[in-house]
Order: sequence, then structure tokens, then C-alpha cells
Amino acid sequence: MFTHILAPYDGSVNADRALMKAAEMAKLTGAKVTLLTIYRHHSMLEASLSMVRVNDPGNIDDAMQAHATEIITHGKQLMKDAGVENVRAFVRSGRPARAVTEFAKKHEVDLIVIGSRGLGATGDSYLLGSVSHKVTGLAKCPVLVV
Repeated sequence: MFTHILAPYDGSVNADRALMKAAEMAKLTGAKVTLLTIYRHHSMLEASLSMVRVNDPGNIDDAMQAHATEIITHGKQLMKDAGVENVRAFVRSGRPARAVTEFAKKHEVDLIVIGSRGLGATGDSYLLGSVSHKVTGLAKCPVLVV
């Protein structure tokens, strides 16, 4: 059935639910699980225009990557706590939906398990979040939206 499950993870409540569904499926099928957190790359112009913390005026990309690393580490621990040992975790920058689908294709993923809504910028009530909606349209493998 499934041998490689990709679970994009942003630390949101729906991402937690999707993670638990991925864990359940991995235990049933023996599939390996890959977690992926995507952060948005900022140009130097955007970084110079953004607010910086007085005590930490470092590069905004470095701060975002560090935060993404914390998120993915938490997700990996949740998977291990759920009894899934064959878990790998990656942090990438880019546009989330495209990064997820390109990663899935490159790593020969045969199922993507994604939360229906994440930590997006809009608070509007859509049936699906923009990332999960785009992933379902772009992915070349099955997508389970939780």
C-alpha cells in the first residue's frame, strides 16, 4: 500500500491532527514518515523593511529557519511519542504548496497527509486552507486532507 508518507507540519492544531493520522497510517502499513516544515524566504529588501527585535537584529531568514527547526523538532517528537520510529524531518524555505509537492516528487512520496488549515496569514473561514487546496491540485500522488 503506502511505503512513504509525507506530513507537512506547521505546528497548527490541524497539522497536529494530520500528524496523528499519518502516525496511525504508518503503523498500519509500515511506511516511513517524512515531516516537512516550510518557511518563507525573505529578500534583503523585505528583511530591511521588517521590524527587528532590538536585542536580536540578526538576519530574518536565520530567525525563521530557527523557528521552523523548533516546529519540526516538536513534530518529530510527537511522532515518536505516537510510536512511529521511522521518521525523518526536514526544514525548507519557499512557497509552501510548491515546496511540498516538489519535495514529494523528488523523494518518491506515495501519500501526503496534510492539515486542512494551517497557520496562514488570513483568518477567513474557507473550507480548505490555501496551502492544502493547492497541494491537492499540484501533487502527483494521493493527498489526505485532515
